[in-house]
Amino acid sequence: MLKRLIENILTYFECYITYAASEGINSTIQAIKANARGIRNVENYRVSILFFCGKLVLSP
Repeated sequence: MLKRLIENILTYFECYITYAASEGINSTIQAIKANARGIRNVENYRVSILFFCGKLVLSP
């Protein structure tokens, strides 16, 4: 298995890039999805995702 993945393992040590940030955002979205039983349309679901992930602009 290591022989098969050695190129990817060495690339990590060259670039130091992981998927940790995207996995964290994904787990937040999954938690919102689990609690979104009362949301009736997709736009409200989208707004709640943007609100909890910190990308919602509240100024008019």
